[in-house]
Amino acid sequence: MAAGLIGRKIGMTQIFREDGVVLPVTVIEAGPCYVIQKKQIEKDGYTAIQVGFEKKEKNIKRPAAGHFKAAGQGVFGKLKEFRVSETELGSFELGSELNVTMFKAGEKIRVTGFSKGRGYAGVVKRWGFGGGRVTHGSKFHRRTGSVGQNVNPGKIWKGKHMPGRYGNEQVTVKNLEVVRVIPSDNTIVVKGAVPGSIGGIVYIKK
Repeated sequence: MAAGLIGRKIGMTQIFREDGVVLPVTVIEAGPCYVIQKKQIEKDGYTAIQVGFEKKEKNIKRPAAGHFKAAGQGVFGKLKEFRVSETELGSFELGSELNVTMFKAGEKIRVTGFSKGRGYAGVVKRWGFGGGRVTHGSKFHRRTGSVGQNVNPGKIWKGKHMPGRYGNEQVTVKNLEVVRVIPSDNTIVVKGAVPGSIGGIVYIKK
């Protein structure tokens, strides 16, 4: 599997294709990222590269500073490992830069991010329950309804849809099409929506 990039979701907009079709797109600031560490089978049991995104200047702990020293590119606030094969691992050098030029228009990618957190939500918002009648006198509008069982087995089954924390979960969207790559701004434009809110961190893989 080829390596990827760490990015930040800028927001959504729309662009026009040459044939006049309007495409909803998401703009992502992707990189530049730098190779911080190389994982090898002999030492770590697997092959991967660790990349850093967004340089950080303040509040650096000594262990973190020592970890970044070998790469020689400063200290970064965001780190992520991407699995690569043994043959691909040799093509990466410590401190080398990874940027949006690794992608091209028309290519399919997958983007991983964290969905928007909604806090504690009821079953109507969390699971799409229909709720009760919205009429005068009704006391059943957005409630859960019956969740229990009869005397036998006399319990609530595991996995029952109930109120609870909604959102803030890792979500991966596959087969997103790259519409445009803009190296001068370190941005990539993909067709459709990606998980998370504006300014959220996303991980882009081939």
